[in-house]
Formats: sequence, C-alpha cells, structure tokens
Amino acid sequence: MSAHDTAVELVASRLDEAQRSATPVRPQEDWPHLSLDQAYAAQARLVERRRERGEQEVGLKLGFTSEAKMRQMGIDELIIGVLTDGMQVPDGGSVDLAAFVHPRVEPEVAFRFGRDLDLADPALQVADLRAALTGVAAGIELIDSRYEGFSFDLPRVVADNTSAAAFTIGPWVDPAGVELGDLPVTLTIAGEVAAAGTTAAILGHPLSTLPHLLALGRRLGLSLPAGSVVLAGAATAAVPLLTGDVVVRVAGLGEAHLTGIAGGEVAP
Repeated sequence: MSAHDTAVELVASRLDEAQRSATPVRPQEDWPHLSLDQAYAAQARLVERRRERGEQEVGLKLGFTSEAKMRQMGIDELIIGVLTDGMQVPDGGSVDLAAFVHPRVEPEVAFRFGRDLDLADPALQVADLRAALTGVAAGIELIDSRYEGFSFDLPRVVADNTSAAAFTIGPWVDPAGVELGDLPVTLTIAGEVAAAGTTAAILGHPLSTLPHLLALGRRLGLSLPAGSVVLAGAATAAVPLLTGDVVVRVAGLGEAHLTGIAGGEVAP
C-alpha cells in the first residue's frame, strides 16, 4: 500500500470510528496532511464503509453555498458530500442527540431529480439538470463534524463527508410552481426562532448551485440515479441542536420537522 493509500485509509478509519462511537478525533495528533484529492478519496472510502454495512446512497449535498456558512467555518470553496439512506430521517421523526458528537442543524432547500444523471458525462449540461428536476422541498440537515471542537480545514471537512450526519425533507413541491430566488426561511427550535434568512443566501438563488453540482460531480465521477436527492445548501448559519422540535419553514415550499431527544429510543 502506498503512502497515499495509507493516509487515506487511516483518515477514513478514524473518522468512521468517530462517527460510530460519537467520539471526536483530535487531528492535531498523528494526523496526516491531505491534499484535496486525497480528502475526496478518504470521503469515498468512508462512504464505502457505510455501503459495506448495508446503507445505500440516496443523493448528494453541497456545502458552503452561503456566505454565512463560509464565514462561520472560515472556508471559501464549495464542497460536495454523499447522502445515504442511513442518514435519512422521516419528516416528523426523531434523532437521539447522544448519537452525535456535537450536532448542529441548518435550513436547506432540497432538490429531487427524476431521471438518471451521469455527472461525469461531458455531454451533460446544466440545462439537463434543470430539465430533470421534478421536486423541490424545505429540508433540515443535521451536520456533525467528527473533529474535536468542530474545527477543521477544507481537506479535513471533505474527508469527513462534509460533516453529513442526518437529514429530513418535507413534502415535495412542483418546481414549475414556485420561484425559488428570494423566499423567506426560518429555523425554529423548541418554539423559538433560532435563525432566519432567505433562499437568496444560497449563491443568490438555489438553482445557481447546479453548475457547481455538475462541475464537482464531473471532477469526482459522480452520478445521480433517478429519484436522487440533492441538498442545495443552507440559507443560514448552522445552530446547535438541542432537545425539542425543529421546524424549517420556507415560504412557498412548506415545512420540514425533526425532533431532538436525549438518551432515548429514536422514533421511527
């Protein structure tokens, strides 16, 4: 095994264990320096480990698509991660906070694509992505960096599958029936407004993420089977998840609901 492969496998192994045990890693200790390409290789290995345990890929997520998130995390480049069915929580479902290191939630705009899309196909264009879009929805993403103190640089967060941990999607809406450009967004936790913004925070317009989705997918050889979900990005900075009901409201799209509980059985 080359030094490159050894570093990738070490990082994937430690991050996988951190996620499964809800115990943070301390990357300053015996942590290899990764290039961005190595980081995406580690991410792929991390996702492969999930597949080996029976999870199936259900879509992709874009990260750092809002200025608020970039400022919050000190990052200035869009990134992409993988969603699995093991991360998906039904609308109105619950998550146990004890299953995460330091969970945070953020309001999302979600896309659903109705046909197979090979993002690596050089003939595929952004117009093809737009034509394949069959649903948009309000969503909640639960992010959980596996690094101590939620502290990382760009390669580290990429290797950690962009902090992907869980997500919930509200009812799907026909994209032809709503203008997504500047819709008010609120994130409420336990009845209190925790964050507010608009969909314009997502690169000016959520559909502006599609060229980045295509470019990153092409670079990494990704695909989106029919029915896949893409989280286009957060409209506000992330907020720590506490016990209680979480509600994301996006005007024109509706709501998504999730409940944080402590030390109990997670509702189906």
